[in-house]
Amino acid sequence: MSEVRAALLIAAEAHLARRPWSAVRMGEVAASAGVSRQTLYNEFGSKEGLARALARQAADGYLAGIERALARSAADPRERLRAAADWTVAAARPGTLLRSLLTGCWGDPLPAPRPARTTATAPAQRRAELPLPGPGAVSYTPLRAHETAAK
Repeated sequence: MSEVRAALLIAAEAHLARRPWSAVRMGEVAASAGVSRQTLYNEFGSKEGLARALARQAADGYLAGIERALARSAADPRERLRAAADWTVAAARPGTLLRSLLTGCWGDPLPAPRPARTTATAPAQRRAELPLPGPGAVSYTPLRAHETAAK
């Protein structure tokens, strides 16, 4: 991820923490990140693109955390399930965006993801309009008890 994109996402998260999504202004996000509003639009295409990028970042962070929790847990499936559940609770508690992604409960303060439009011509906008990863997109493959014993 480029430094500009990361700075814009951090700035958008900070603004979202202080006010509802409908009150977050693209110009303010750009100014907070130290870039022009045009740079923000070049990167995300629209406010909807920025919302999708925020949701994708939250989902990617959650899935990476699940993978770390599973990698640190024992081979016992119950322990792995417990580790995943513990991570989910710990990660969702402070993160309203992640909590909304996990539960599907969206409110005015949060940018509910909308279906992507396929009319994007700018590469950055096409990237921002990719659908959120679904359960089948996780690269995690569980090890069976007989596979771990062989290692």
